[in-house]
Amino acid sequence: MAAGKFYSSRRWLAFCADMADMPTGSITADLPGGGLAALPVSVTGGTTHPFYDCPALLRARGLPAPPPFGLLAGPRFGYQADLLVTPGADRAQAAARLRAAVEEAGLPTLAPYLSTRDVMDLRAGGVTAPPVLLTADAWLRVPAGGWEEYLSTLSGRRAENIRKERAAFAAAGYDVVEAPLGEWAEHAARLLAVTEAKHGHHADPSVYLRMLTLQAKHLGESARVILCGPPGEPPVGHVLYYIHDGTLRLRSAGFDYARLRGAAEYFNVVVYLLFERAVEAGARWFHAGIASTEAKALRGFELRPLWLLDLTAGGPLDGLDADVRAANARTFASISTTPFLTRSWRLGEDDERWLATA
Repeated sequence: MAAGKFYSSRRWLAFCADMADMPTGSITADLPGGGLAALPVSVTGGTTHPFYDCPALLRARGLPAPPPFGLLAGPRFGYQADLLVTPGADRAQAAARLRAAVEEAGLPTLAPYLSTRDVMDLRAGGVTAPPVLLTADAWLRVPAGGWEEYLSTLSGRRAENIRKERAAFAAAGYDVVEAPLGEWAEHAARLLAVTEAKHGHHADPSVYLRMLTLQAKHLGESARVILCGPPGEPPVGHVLYYIHDGTLRLRSAGFDYARLRGAAEYFNVVVYLLFERAVEAGARWFHAGIASTEAKALRGFELRPLWLLDLTAGGPLDGLDADVRAANARTFASISTTPFLTRSWRLGEDDERWLATA
């Protein structure tokens, strides 16, 4: 059921459960022929990253929110949630039975970071709330021809800038190391804490160390880091990634900004070195997640929408389709600040219907 869906895989959900300070589990529904539909869930509350505070996300968009106590559908980490269905089962029927199971649970249930396909399946299954645009998700198809074919897909100016950034990084003289996360968790946690603080997410470094240590515990050798640093010195940058079912997924990154040498370290570590790793591994896709949207789009990533959907019957968004479309249009405009970014989205008819864009 979770094939191709890393953030709904057993090991990732085990990590989420170990990190959670509120109960976790799943809502399931039996299907004809012995199939199953499922959504991971957790009780809301406890320590919540702002990106997972669904009521606050709705209020920030000028939309009404359900009571704060309820269920969060999907994993609490990763910014991707999935409707899980036994392969071959009718997805609309599975969504309908799962929606009935959610209603039976009797708690407001919000599902953030859903794909358009899952949103449409859930609505076909009877969910009545309109989908709320949260953010853009960045994806890059890994070409069979590797690095040179990748550069050929970009404008000549952008390709030349990337060559210069790679040359500057090579000239900086960093040692580059790749290893299992468990061997470098303490260094990675220190770097991650610095980066999170730069973006206003302050936490004790021990919090990040616990998070990374638990990822290493549950994901084992598949949790990999690439680090760079001056020879004989502690690392100045790192990126954590996973390869799952043909997709390389960027999970997190951190940098000691005061010690960087002005050699485009962020893009080299987070994009170019990971792209090379994706090619070596034979991955078909490079998933770079949310945030830094413009920088990723300029480097060839396509943008896909991620949605929040209220799965409960009679929720506060029911009947507010026009208001939600207007809010979605504002969110889309806040991300697509240039014509280039607007063109970088991969949108189908269902997306455009809810974005109020042509």
